[in-house]
Amino acid sequence: MPDHADNYRLDKQQARLAFERAAATYDEAAALQSEVGDRMLERLDLVRLQPTRVLDLGAGTGEFSKALLKRYRKANVVALDIALNMLRHTQNRGGWLRKPACVCGDGEYLPFANDSFELIFSNLMLQWCMDLEPVFTELRRVLAPGGLLMFTTFGPDTLRELRASWEAVDGFTHVNAFIDLHDVGDALVRTHWAEPVMDAERITVTYREVRTLMQDLKHLGAHNVTAGRPRGLTGRYRLQQVEQAYEVFRSDGVLPASYEVVYGHAWSPAASPATGQVEVLLTRPPSE
Repeated sequence: MPDHADNYRLDKQQARLAFERAAATYDEAAALQSEVGDRMLERLDLVRLQPTRVLDLGAGTGEFSKALLKRYRKANVVALDIALNMLRHTQNRGGWLRKPACVCGDGEYLPFANDSFELIFSNLMLQWCMDLEPVFTELRRVLAPGGLLMFTTFGPDTLRELRASWEAVDGFTHVNAFIDLHDVGDALVRTHWAEPVMDAERITVTYREVRTLMQDLKHLGAHNVTAGRPRGLTGRYRLQQVEQAYEVFRSDGVLPASYEVVYGHAWSPAASPATGQVEVLLTRPPSE
């Protein structure tokens, strides 16, 4: 974590309100989230698992709740999200006979009995949790022995250009602190998951202007909810300074926004706890 870690503590109530407000605009700005979720779904092709009880953790508007219903024809899919307005969109996903069951709740305090699911699928939600060990402990509790946890989250290089540009302008925090791949793996080991595997890739999204990137983040609900954030409105002059600072990253006429996407999966032990080893696959080269 960066220095002054307390400044990066997340205000979960503010995060929930931001996602509530963004529910109507989320899908139009979620191209990266959709792409990452699709890549995680492809990884399920390699797993011999036919769950009948599936949890979509941090379901958002339910794009992947619908995909999980389609993939596992005999499964009951539960979509959990912290924002009720997101789930209003999710409840319309699926067909006439099968739709996801929607539950509004916090991933750190799951309202489910022990061993409730055989697969937990979580796309880009865990970065909103400051302490992963309690989260992984809860997920182990509700995942049946032999069940699979598969997730994505963001690593420290995510939005590094935006972070650097704001740091050149003021001393407030404007971008979340994201947890390193190895620290995520260590948290899985400490909470006794079996056969944890981690890897990462870097995806670059390009923009003509910084303000379009900021608008996309707003439409996603990815507001600045860190404890060290500025409390007043950001003036036009300050935004112009950020835009000017970001220009050092311009290449071939566009501005890059880097995302370090961390993939992980692990199994709920059928008998004995994890061995204490995490397999880390080779990081893929940055996208062109």
